[in-house]
Amino acid sequence: MPNPFRYFNSSPPVIRAAVLLYVKYPLSLRNVEDLLAERGIDVCHETVRQWWNRFGPMFAAEIKKRRISARRGIPEWRWHLDEVFVKINGELHYLWRAVDHEGEVLEVVATKHRDCNAALRMLKSLMKKYGAPRSIVTDKLRSYGAAMKMIGNAACQESDGRWINNRAENSHQPFRRRERAMHRFRRMGTLQKFTSVHASFHNHFNHERHLIDRDTFKTRRSAAMAEWRILAA
Repeated sequence: MPNPFRYFNSSPPVIRAAVLLYVKYPLSLRNVEDLLAERGIDVCHETVRQWWNRFGPMFAAEIKKRRISARRGIPEWRWHLDEVFVKINGELHYLWRAVDHEGEVLEVVATKHRDCNAALRMLKSLMKKYGAPRSIVTDKLRSYGAAMKMIGNAACQESDGRWINNRAENSHQPFRRRERAMHRFRRMGTLQKFTSVHASFHNHFNHERHLIDRDTFKTRRSAAMAEWRILAA
């Protein structure tokens, strides 16, 4: 595979650092420019934009490929599906998200409609990559039930219970914080691209530090950073 950094004057560690700062944290392009300048790296915010557009999807695809490979052969226990409203130029769009029972984001899909076809698209994409789960938790949106009947796994759906789908609803929070920092999106393609990249980064660096002790967290964080540094090396 040819070196993806071969046409860039900046070093790969600088590019990785800029992309990581912009995608992982709720920062603007100019915020990232200022943080890099504080460390003696003089780049324009438009350069950071080009870097994230070029390398963000590539890094995210590599992270997702490794995580899917690690899950292969392991039975899928439970998925949580949910959708949120996203305004683009004053028009409502919908962002569908699927997470597993541990909160890892499996798939993010942006659509113009909130109907059976959109739910079917999400389910087909999930099952193609991960196989079929034992149960799928959703809200009471009828589109889910109609899509599952078409696939033939309607018996797996769970939608009864007041807080049963909190896992999926809570997974929208990092995206909402990022959406506010970016002052929303202007095109659905940009929404789909950024949320897919953001989900992969979140999966890679989210260690649920509130559930583990400090030493375990530091070990996992170091391992994640070491793996991050060799992406596209």
